[in-house]
Amino acid sequence: MAPRTPVVLGLVLLAAVAVATVHFWSVRPEAVRAPEPVADEAAAPALPPDPLRSGAPDPVSGPASGQPTSGSVGNGSGQIVVDVSGKVHRPGVRRLPAGSRVEDALDAAGGVRAGTDVTGLNRARVLVDGEQVAVGLPPGLPVTGTTRGGGIGSGAAGGPGGAGPSVPLSLNTATAEQLETLPGVGPVLAQHMIDYRTENNGFRSVDELRQVNGIGDRRFADLQPLVRP
Repeated sequence: MAPRTPVVLGLVLLAAVAVATVHFWSVRPEAVRAPEPVADEAAAPALPPDPLRSGAPDPVSGPASGQPTSGSVGNGSGQIVVDVSGKVHRPGVRRLPAGSRVEDALDAAGGVRAGTDVTGLNRARVLVDGEQVAVGLPPGLPVTGTTRGGGIGSGAAGGPGGAGPSVPLSLNTATAEQLETLPGVGPVLAQHMIDYRTENNGFRSVDELRQVNGIGDRRFADLQPLVRP
C-alpha cells in the first residue's frame, strides 16, 4: 500500500461518520405535546340572550309601566274648549290642548289686565272641557256655567258647583271697574255706559243699553241677563 492510502481511508471514514451523525440527528423522533382539552360549552358562563336573535321584544321599546301614552289624556280630539271672561285683554271662547291649566287659558286670552286682584285664582289648576274661567268678578256678579270653582272672588262662592248667586249687576250703581268685568266691555265702552247714565239720569230699563254707543244687538244679548237698571 502506498503511504497515503491509510490517511485517505481515515478521512473517508470520518466523513462517512459525520454524514451518518447528521442524518441520524435530523430524523430523530421529537416529543409531541398533546393539545389542551377544550372546556365544555355547558360549563361556560351563561350569556344573556340577544333580543335581536331570539325575537324577544326590545325592553326599551314599550312605554314604562304607569306612564300615559300619546292620546290617552283628554278627550278624543286632544282639545278642550273653555270660556275666559272678566278682566282679561281678549275675553272669549278658547280652544286649548287637553291637560291645559288656568295659566294657559289666561295667556290665550291675552293675559290679566293690570291692577286685577287674582289672589284667589289657582293658576295651576287643570282645566276641564266646557268650563268658564272668570277673572276679577265683583261681588254679586253671576258666573254662568262655571264649574269646579272656575271663577275667582266672592262672586264664585256659590254652591258646591262653583256658580255664584244670580244677582245681576246694577247699571245705575256699578263703577267703571265693575262694568269692565262684563263680557265684551272694555274701558271705552264702560265709560260710554257711565256717560249715558249721567246724561239721562240713570237707566230706567235694560233695553236702554241699545242706545249706548258701541253696543249692538249681539253684545246686548250677552249683557241682558247679567245686568239690571
